[in-house]
Amino acid sequence: MKVAVLPGDGIGPEIIAQALKVLRKLNLAVEMQDAPVGGAGYAAVGEPLPSATLKIAQQADAILFGAVGDPRYDNLERAKRPEQAILGLRKELGLFANLRPAQVHPELASASALKTEVVAGLYILIVRELTGDIYFGQPKGIRAAADGGREGFDTMRYSESEVRRIARVAFEAAGKRGRRVCSVDKANVLETSQLWREVVSQESNSYPDVELSHMYVDNCAMQLVRNPKQFDVIVTGNLFGDILSDEASMLTGSIGMLPSASLDAAGKGLYEPIHGSAPDIAGKGVANPLATILSVAMMLRYSLRQEKAARRVEAAVTKVLRDGLRTADIYAAGTTKVGTQQMGDAVAAAL
Repeated sequence: MKVAVLPGDGIGPEIIAQALKVLRKLNLAVEMQDAPVGGAGYAAVGEPLPSATLKIAQQADAILFGAVGDPRYDNLERAKRPEQAILGLRKELGLFANLRPAQVHPELASASALKTEVVAGLYILIVRELTGDIYFGQPKGIRAAADGGREGFDTMRYSESEVRRIARVAFEAAGKRGRRVCSVDKANVLETSQLWREVVSQESNSYPDVELSHMYVDNCAMQLVRNPKQFDVIVTGNLFGDILSDEASMLTGSIGMLPSASLDAAGKGLYEPIHGSAPDIAGKGVANPLATILSVAMMLRYSLRQEKAARRVEAAVTKVLRDGLRTADIYAAGTTKVGTQQMGDAVAAAL
């Protein structure tokens, strides 16, 4: 099994180091190859996604990704900025399905911004389409406006085939969980969403054992903080999914706890924590590596087909939390505060 390791910027190298520590502890036949990406890629060869890095990712069975973003490069032209690396990987590798589980571990229920009884036992999955929508739609740009000023424009666009394939991912996932899919759109005002709703409804006919409901995105944003346990699987487009999945992350107590998988049609994926590069704490040894470690578990499950190993990693994380170890973002009175390396060591030991 070949894994491309792309640590990236900020806290990326620190959290990836702990994830690799856990992966190696499993003693699986995994060949790993590092490559620069993001700001590190620009520093190396003047490109956020170097051609050599892309080739390594293309040849791998899975990609383990840290984070990109470095304020030193904020003034570069858009095509050279670190964040373009992740967009390029999604496009070049055809990673159209983003899976973001939001699970409240019993030990962290009190860390949520919501009351414990609202989030206790929460485990939802957001399935976000990743390669279409307004982020990739053409035309886009900034041009002269009729009033003599400037106007910016972007194109929200989805094809029927794009909607159909992400719907299938959601229905398949729900069939292994609570058998409920909520499709989120803005069909009351957007033509794109009207097509989305129509196609998702058609696709649901192939999954009679899965209940389908529809919800407008503004209502879904409200329901996620009002009654999040009503959801099982949420499927939505790129823009809405970006926003809703970050909102859902705060239900769990910390964005530092949430992994993600971005998959192609064959199950090859890029695995990363959903948080950013956090340059303000980079190098301080305080970042939470658990989202990255849980991303390893997702990688083992979805791309490397190592379900038993995936469950071992998840069980090790649960044990560490049960033992009271906490990084700064999830620390509470009565627990033990540890740093990035200590948390990685504890998970590896728990294996």
